[in-house]
Order: sequence, then structure tokens, then C-alpha cells
Amino acid sequence: MSKLLNQIVKENDIKNIDPEDYRDLAKEIRIKLVRSISRTGGHLASNLGAVELTMALHLCLDFPTDKLVWDVGHQSYVHKILTGRGDVFGTLRCMGGLSGFPKVKENPADTFDTGHSSTSISVALGLAKARDLKGTDENIFAVIGDGALSGGMAFEALNNAAALKSNLVIVLNDNKMSIAPNVGGMSNYLGKIRANSKYRNLKANVENALDKIPNLGRPLSSKVKRAKDSLKRLFIPGMLFEDMGLIYIGPVDGHNIKEMMTAFQTAMTVKDQPVLVHVLTKKGKGYKPAEKNPSIFHGVGEFNVKKGVPLAEPELTYTKIFGQWMCEVGKKREELVSVCAAMPDGTGLTEFAEQFPERFFDVGIAEEHAVTFAAGLASGGLRPVVSLYSTFMQRAYDQVLHDVCIGNLPVIFTLDRSGIVGRDGETHQGIFDIAYLSSMPNMTILSPMDGAELVDSLNYALQKKEGPVAIRYPRGSAFLYQRKEREPFQEGKAEILQEGREVLILAVGNMVEKACQAARLLDEKKIRPTIVNMRFVKPWDKNLVERLAKRHCLVVTMEDHVYSGGFSEKVQAFLQTRMKSKISCLAICLPDSFIEHGAPEELYEKYGMDAASVAGAISEEL
Repeated sequence: MSKLLNQIVKENDIKNIDPEDYRDLAKEIRIKLVRSISRTGGHLASNLGAVELTMALHLCLDFPTDKLVWDVGHQSYVHKILTGRGDVFGTLRCMGGLSGFPKVKENPADTFDTGHSSTSISVALGLAKARDLKGTDENIFAVIGDGALSGGMAFEALNNAAALKSNLVIVLNDNKMSIAPNVGGMSNYLGKIRANSKYRNLKANVENALDKIPNLGRPLSSKVKRAKDSLKRLFIPGMLFEDMGLIYIGPVDGHNIKEMMTAFQTAMTVKDQPVLVHVLTKKGKGYKPAEKNPSIFHGVGEFNVKKGVPLAEPELTYTKIFGQWMCEVGKKREELVSVCAAMPDGTGLTEFAEQFPERFFDVGIAEEHAVTFAAGLASGGLRPVVSLYSTFMQRAYDQVLHDVCIGNLPVIFTLDRSGIVGRDGETHQGIFDIAYLSSMPNMTILSPMDGAELVDSLNYALQKKEGPVAIRYPRGSAFLYQRKEREPFQEGKAEILQEGREVLILAVGNMVEKACQAARLLDEKKIRPTIVNMRFVKPWDKNLVERLAKRHCLVVTMEDHVYSGGFSEKVQAFLQTRMKSKISCLAICLPDSFIEHGAPEELYEKYGMDAASVAGAISEEL
């Protein structure tokens, strides 16, 4: 029975809760998180660790007037509950339900739509400057994790923050460390002193007075300042931030609400300088399985609450196939090295990292650096494989173009989670990779149809002596196409899976499976299409497509990607210029828009990309 949570029906209601009940409220929130996420899946460990932190923020801020920007945003579940969305929390990540990330259209207390890492400080700086120019007085807070702080954009923002000359509070949620000895009273005391305007004015006055003493003053002032800074570096943590012009407060116990409220309220009194509050939290706190294995429960599917184990049976995924290939080839090819950006588990590289630790490089949340670092590895004679989610590869566009493609370097990019990802929504759908990669000279792009072809694609990429290769594959269970024999895997060549008449289906990647399903439905209507597995998206098999198009009255392209810049658009443009007689084309792809969250099959059906919809569209077109 959630007697305390039932009292929170809108933002700021937490302020009506008796402080003596905060611990019980935190317990109720954790129970709700575990029970709900066990049914819907989601980011559990990070939210369990941020319960008291979120409560303290809501006790100090006034929503929606004050602005709170969550970095990445996957840890905003408690924020959603405390802003009156607890009654619909069971719809989290379900189609038509709550998003797993902050959404302005969902609630005005969600200040900014987030989903990618290391952006919060930049956004908060913009909000603070807008506040100052408008002459308003709302508080601006940014919450960023220690992992996200490794992203270059976060440091660019920190470097710019001091120039703001205005108040902004950056909360560093550090869940990598145990509670340090200097947490508590003395640390908070020092933080209060440094944040106190009288102390800072006194410090400035003393330095100015010393400077005015003839001959002796300036050298003496300089020596005093150097001695003071040396002592501060010995005894005060966070001097990196102080040197960048921020006031540092902490470390603060991230599970002590009173302590955090004191730190936040102190930080809010500073009017002429940004403040960083360093909060230490335990990822997965309150649920033993998540505490023990926080990485497993970072992003989890449905699971058994009592046992702490997934409900779904282990399956052979594209990610696992890639991981197995890396280990097998790594034993034979010492020049093979792996680069990832804080996602060794998600990209299937955990075993490779264990077997070849000296050849595995996790650079943290720093996709731009990962790509250019790989360019350096390739220039040095190694064969780097850069493994990123498709949506995060977008962040390194310039590095791929400028540092890899111009030099025609043999870097292999494996783009996991290409196409519809599902429940993480707009910020995570991998539906733009063909468009942004195919415009790059020297880039080769493959989209294998099944698990066996993924291995073929990787082997092809490894033997290629020059030029980058990007291999895109979806999340989830690997399709295994049953056939007697396979056509040889050659550069730029497609494969005919089924000979037919009237209808020519050109399918890319995981859409080959749906093309085969649609063909079985069309057989019932006496329509037998020709099905082509394109394999290569760049260069694609133009000769085969032109030859087959002349023998069919309808060309259907199928891809798990938006139309603009995608494979369908390229094929249609090609046929318009090459075919003497007009030919009908049907593009089965996603609209040029951001795709919401929901189960993949629900989204395929909504956008007319499931087998039944494809078969129906082809029948109607004929």
C-alpha cells in the first residue's frame, strides 16, 4: 500500500510530506520502480540510485517555474512519479504511454527533451542566459552522471560556464565510487564557506590590499595565493572544477536527503558564479540483484522480481554473433582491436575484453574520440573495429567523414541497434544511418539479412585493405534464413532469394525477413514476387536492379530507415533516370519524422511495414 505516494498527485506535492516520512517515501518509490519495470522493462539501476537525489531536488525546487535538465534522461523515472505521473507509471515505454525519457509535451516539469549523453550542462547554460536576459529569477539545475562527464561536450560546457557570471547549479551524480571519508559535516562546512559571498569578498579584498603594498605587495600576494592553492589541492576535492571557475561543494551523501538539501540550498544562494555539487550515490540501491549487478540492470527487459532474473529465454542475437566473431578472429589476427564507447555489454564485447584486454579500448562516453582514436590505430597498422549503437554514431559524423573517410582508412564500424529499436523512442531509433553514411566518399555500407550474413559481412570488411566499412544490424533475435545454397558474397553484389513475376522486392537487412513473410501471404493471392536480398547499401547492385526492373511492373523497396536519403529514394531516382518507360515504385520505409516509443512490431504495423501491411499494399498497387 503506497500511502505516501498516493498523496503525490501533481508537482511540488512532495513538500507536503512530513520529513520524518522521507525514508518511507523513498522505500515506496523503490517498490514501485521494481514492480513496474519488471513488467515493462527499462532503466532500473540508475533510477534506484537516484531516488533520494530526486526527492531532494523536488524539495528544493518549484516546478515548473524552476528548470531541471536531466542528462541522458534515463534516470528521470522518479522525477516523473513526483510530478504526478505515478498513476500511469505502469504504461512506461509502452506505445501511447509514458516515455522512458523526459518529454516536454508529456509534462511541463520536463524542461528539455533528452536521450543522448553529455548535453545537460550546455542546455542549462542556455536556459540560464535566457533567464538573465529576460530578467527572471528561476533556478536552473543540471544533473549529469560521472560517465556522461567523460563526453567532450560536457567539458566544453564546463569551460564556458564560468564566463556566464551567473548562478547555475550542476549536480554531478557520481555512482562509481563508495562513500568517501570526507563526506559529511566538514566537507559541507568547507562548501558553505567557499559558496559564501562574504568569504569571497573578503578573499578578494585581502588580495587587492596586498597588491597595493609598494614593491613587496604583488610578489607576496602571489606567494600567498600559490601556497593557498597547493593546500586546497591537498585537502579539498574537486579542484579541477574550481580551476575552471566553478564553486565546488561535496562530496555529498546521495542517499542523505537533508545533507543534499543543505548543499543545494547553499548553491542557490550564489548569484555570480556557477556551482557544482558532487553527489555520491549507489547504483541499484534498495534492490539486491541490481546492487550486485548494476550493469545488467542498467537497461533490463521483463524480469522476475524475487529471483532477479530475466523472464525471456536467452536468444541468439546479432550482438552475440558479432561478439563471437570478434573472439574467434581475435585469436588468429593480432592486429584486430576493439573500440567502444562505454557499451561493452550492449555491443557484445565483454568476452573479447576478457580474452584480449590489451586490445580492447573502452573510451567512455566519447564517440567522437572513439572514431578518431580508431583512425590513429588504423594509421598505425592495426585493424580497429568501432562498435557503437546507430543512434550514437550520429554524434561522430564529422570524425567519420574527416578523420576516416578522407584518409580512406580501413576502420570497421559495427552499428548495433540499427532500424527500429522500440521502447526507447525518438532519441534511440537507428533510422538515419544509411542517409548520413552513404553521403560520405570511400564509405562502404552493408546491411546483412541474417546471422550468417553478418559473419560474411564482417569477414568481407576485415579482408578489405582500404576504406572504411559500416555494417548495420538490428537489436534482438537473429533471423536465420533456410536455404540449400548461398550465392557467393562479393562486393556490391545482391542475392536473388526467389524468382517471380510482376513484383520485384528489393529488401535491405532485417526487412528481408518481412519480405519473405509478405511473399507467403501474396502466394495465397496467386502473386509470386521476385525477392532480392540487397546485402550492400553502398555500393548497391545497380546492374541487377536495372535488369530485373525491366521484367517487372512494380518495384518495391523495403528498408528499416527513413525515406529521405535512404535506399528507397536512391533506387527510385536511379530508375527514373535509367528506365526508358515509366515503372511503378512502392517504398516500404519510415516517414521522414521521429518515431515514438513502442514495441517494434507495434511500430512496424503502425507504419505499414509488417508482413500483412506490405502484402496488402502490394496487392492494392497491382
